[in-house]
Amino acid sequence: MREFHPAVSGTASIYVCGATVQGIPHIGHVRGALNYDVLRRWLVHSGLDVLLVRNVTDIDDKILAKAADAGRPWWEWGATHERAFEDAYDQLGCLPPSIAPRATGHVTQMIELMQRLIDSGHAYASGGDVYFSVKSFDDYGALSGQRPDDMQQGESLGEGKTDPRDFTLWKAAKPGEPSWPTPWGDGRPGWHLECSAMATTYLGPQFDIHGGGIDLIFPHHENERAQSNAAGDPFARFWLHNAWVTLSGEKMSKSLGNTVAMPAMLAKYRAPELRYYLIQPHYRSNIEYSDGALSEAATGYRRVEQFLRRAGAVTIGQVPAEFAKALDDDLATPHAFAVLHNTVREGNAALDSADTSKALDIAASVRAMVDVLGLDPLSARWSEASGADAPYKQALSDIVEGLLNERQEARAARDFARADAARDRLLQAGIAVEDTPDGPKWTVKEA
Repeated sequence: MREFHPAVSGTASIYVCGATVQGIPHIGHVRGALNYDVLRRWLVHSGLDVLLVRNVTDIDDKILAKAADAGRPWWEWGATHERAFEDAYDQLGCLPPSIAPRATGHVTQMIELMQRLIDSGHAYASGGDVYFSVKSFDDYGALSGQRPDDMQQGESLGEGKTDPRDFTLWKAAKPGEPSWPTPWGDGRPGWHLECSAMATTYLGPQFDIHGGGIDLIFPHHENERAQSNAAGDPFARFWLHNAWVTLSGEKMSKSLGNTVAMPAMLAKYRAPELRYYLIQPHYRSNIEYSDGALSEAATGYRRVEQFLRRAGAVTIGQVPAEFAKALDDDLATPHAFAVLHNTVREGNAALDSADTSKALDIAASVRAMVDVLGLDPLSARWSEASGADAPYKQALSDIVEGLLNERQEARAARDFARADAARDRLLQAGIAVEDTPDGPKWTVKEA
């Protein structure tokens, strides 16, 4: 395990491979963005400024094919789905990136990078295509731990390739496809070239962290690293790869037809509940999707929410040392969530015993933890007391929580008649109360 220290004191620089905007996002797409959002929030909490670049791949074979099938311009198809991704990120509480560059806006930088590679003997042009020469770079395969002779790039051989291991930097223009002029002919960029150019444009030749899905290690990240290092850029100092959201053991993807689209998810669960579900597991662990697991996560979020609402007006305090230790250890969110829920139990116990001072101290610590995780129920982002019906929701919450506190105090004093009377008043008003190890839970009964 390597200890993280930013290359530039006081500032952490992060590049995250963002969406290829070919369709509506599903929860597998947004998981990675959430993982790096938690990382960013923790680095900021730790005292660092953070520059986070999350790119948009807006030119790609799949985008062109799907736009053509739909009879729509490729740029309009991409822009439509880029907005859908941005909406999904925002709905789940992702902080906006420092910049979200589009591939099509950085062709000039791509041409400059290709020229450097050709001049140094690491790339060659043939028939309008430009290829990276894998054999010219001795360290190829080090990131993914593979031997170059065993690798398949997953692209056609191409008439101009001198070695089947080589990968495409630039694709010669084809009829009906968008293209840009270069010294080697009109065409469009290859996927790997795009990210190297955008990362170094905004973060410089060396930056701290490069993130993306585990499926990008090869060929995408291996090729990014090779072309950048070969051109003389130190590039990323740390590489982070988040795992998949799976269904029946398979990666959630559009091609498999097993996607769970964001609009459908948000119709069933509140956004912070879905965020909770996607960030609780360790970022390097697969999430096997099920309705039951998501319901359980929603219940976990509600326990935290109910405790903070029971506690009342609470400021944000300090995170516990054990919580900080967990996130410092490769962003160990499962351990961090365990600390969070243990603390919530202590807080509910303090409320049950009418130790208000202790409960408020604990609640301040809980708010600090959920603030780092982007899950603070009392924040303007997630508070249910927002929107046109805010005054009514807040009034109901205050009345119910007041009666629940009265009931808990009566039980602590062994005045069971008064405790039962408080519960009966809630039942008569249509409020169902369930006593749990984490304190009482209340819901409005359906008519």
